[in-house]
Amino acid sequence: GRGAARTAAGLARARVTAVPPPCHSRAGARFSTASAAPSPVPFVVDMHTHFLPIAWPDYSSKYGDAAGPWPWMRPNEGGDPGRAMLMLGEEEFRPVHHACWDIAKRLEDMDRDAIDHQILSSTPILFQWHRPAEESADVARYFNDLALELCEEGDGRLSTLCQVPLQDVDTACAEVSRAFRSGHKGVQIGNHHGPQDMDSENMVAFLAHCAEEGIPVMIHPWDMLNPEGRLDKYMMQWTVGMPAETQLSIVSMILGGTFDKLDPKLDLVFAHGGGSFPYLLGRLENAYIYRDIARGVAKKPPSGYLERFHTDSAVFDHRSLRCLVDVMGHERVMLGSDYPFPLGEQRIGSLIRTADFLTDEQKADMLGRNAANFFRIPIPDAAKLSA
Repeated sequence: GRGAARTAAGLARARVTAVPPPCHSRAGARFSTASAAPSPVPFVVDMHTHFLPIAWPDYSSKYGDAAGPWPWMRPNEGGDPGRAMLMLGEEEFRPVHHACWDIAKRLEDMDRDAIDHQILSSTPILFQWHRPAEESADVARYFNDLALELCEEGDGRLSTLCQVPLQDVDTACAEVSRAFRSGHKGVQIGNHHGPQDMDSENMVAFLAHCAEEGIPVMIHPWDMLNPEGRLDKYMMQWTVGMPAETQLSIVSMILGGTFDKLDPKLDLVFAHGGGSFPYLLGRLENAYIYRDIARGVAKKPPSGYLERFHTDSAVFDHRSLRCLVDVMGHERVMLGSDYPFPLGEQRIGSLIRTADFLTDEQKADMLGRNAANFFRIPIPDAAKLSA
């Protein structure tokens, strides 16, 4: 089986509007307001995309449902072989599209949007961290090996990030090392395991292992907070919960001392433009300065940790992108689309390409060079000359 999740089509593309003055200022951030002029085409890497196979082993029959129902795919949705329904037990979880498992379709869309290279990662529902570690380790090995097989169909234009059974640190470290040796470019993890946030002992131990072995880490929000079901309507778990989860992850790493404990050589990237964090950094910094109980165990103010991580560019609006670049610096933002989901960027790279506050060099960095350096993806000589 082949695949990558895609929610039902039909959501309107995010509207790009005029750019107001930048938000929270970052020292050294520079912008050009000159109109964009034609320039050579840079090497373009989309580092945040997902896959789902059209089928996989029947884990319910293999392990039982004591820990809850297993995800599976119901193919030929509505009699259309290009559509399927991602199921969770007997419950319909999400309609998905053949771009999720059809590599030919994926490459066609990459050509449409002038994407040279794409990095695939599994859909977080496949993590299965609430089960016994040996079960989710079996799942991780299967999808990790399958992801490499999918990439082999991509004519050298696809790479992948592995998944791990992070409820058991030793097992997770063993699997991430195996997968990295096998050809994965890094690992994608969820931003928490139950009540354990990114400052927990287990998370720190896993990240320390990745730093030691030079394995890049992408942190993706999942299992979103939803107090008393208040985010159940209007897809607010995705539009409100996910950005909040990512902010919580970054703040827990700062105030919980995770960054202070880890080797600075760790390559770390947060999905969805760092969620709410860039916009609310000023509030966090103000609390750190004026309230001692808001400092946690961090050795310096929150803004002192910005150079310890990257984000993707999945913010969908020029005003938001300008805020993100103003806070993080363009050199720490990488093109990431969330393809092939309708909540992702629909014409991949267009937000960066049409940002008139970025220079051509900044666009080239954000479109591809930053990700190529981060994930160690070779840039063809022709692209080096044209960038």
